[in-house]
Amino acid sequence: MSTPQTAGAARQAAAAAIDAQGTDEAEWQQARLPDHLPHLVLPTGPVVVVAAHPDDEVLGFGGNVAALLHAGTAVHTVCLSDGEASHGPATTSARAQLAARRRGELAAALGELGDLPAPVHAGLPDTALDEHEHHAQAVIGELLDTVGAALCVAPWEGDLHSDHEAAGRAAQRAGRDRSTPVWSYPVWMWHWARPNDPRVPWHRACVLPLSASVIDRKKAALARFTSQLEPRGSGTAPVLPAQEIAHHTRTFETVIR
Repeated sequence: MSTPQTAGAARQAAAAAIDAQGTDEAEWQQARLPDHLPHLVLPTGPVVVVAAHPDDEVLGFGGNVAALLHAGTAVHTVCLSDGEASHGPATTSARAQLAARRRGELAAALGELGDLPAPVHAGLPDTALDEHEHHAQAVIGELLDTVGAALCVAPWEGDLHSDHEAAGRAAQRAGRDRSTPVWSYPVWMWHWARPNDPRVPWHRACVLPLSASVIDRKKAALARFTSQLEPRGSGTAPVLPAQEIAHHTRTFETVIR
């Protein structure tokens, strides 16, 4: 188990990688991942999609949520935190306002993808999900049981962002307890990694091609996250600048199994 000092250092290193200049989308396009990775087929049973923050589920798997809904497959979502820390240090009141705004953005975004049930909101603290993994696992497991999930999709536990990794670990444990397969979607990996990066388990990666219509739905959904797309004030760049959105509006999505 990591000591607090070690965990703190790891978080700082991960934050530095995420804040650093990322890999240009053109480099990923040149890698032609759909030509080199296996293609997956979507399941026909209920699917539960897990997010650490409002927007993760749309960034990583929104196109396939739209495709599943179009095919008549039930999709349910669970958001573990409200993303209230995305703009850095702030007063309790300001964080509460941002949390409410982000819940509203998520509802609007999911509506762009199709007819989805309201998300389950766990309300766990943003940037501290690794301290609440057992609670997260229980919330995910309860939803898996309630809907009889055939598949769980969650953030990749190697994404470097501590919340994404905690959400991924919690989903993996909940899935194992029920023999429910779990697919993992990367978010920040496209920023800090590069094609053939040895830190990425490419042997477990697969792609799911997207039709033009579901890509349009995903783009419309992403546009709803205005708090993450606009500058955060005092000259601070958006959480999701255009070069990051480019990673998530491809003609396919990638999962790690």
